Amino acid sequence: MIEVFTDGASYGNPGPSGAGVYIKHEQQHYRYSFFLGDFSNHVAEFQAVIKALMICKDKFPTDILSFRSDSRIVVDTIEKNYSKNKLFIPLLHQISEHASDFPHFFIKWIPEKQNRQADTLARQAIQHQTNRQYS
Repeated sequence: MIEVFTDGASYGNPGPSGAGVYIKHEQQHYRYSFFLGDFSNHVAEFQAVIKALMICKDKFPTDILSFRSDSRIVVDTIEKNYSKNKLFIPLLHQISEHASDFPHFFIKWIPEKQNRQADTLARQAIQHQTNRQYS
């Protein structure tokens, strides 16, 4: 089973955004930072899950995926496979499409303090792109 931690960050809402993906597979740890452009924090959180699924499709195409996110909106939307927010619906469809390629895909909410690796990676993506500190 692959453990995947995702986080999105935004400097402003909307503003420059980043996605962080931290993957644990056996004794290996993988870290990814992506600058996303200008998005709201919530959209950045969804984008982080999409980026992580794309990485897993490339690196672990037949594995069981256990995702963790500190975004209740993302976790609830994916678990219910429903959103009233029109901005989230196409993102949910992308997630569902990518997740269907795996034998099992799970997502669970975790507190921010358990998601520090992914949070740091998301913030680094913004810092590297904008050359400004984000805390």
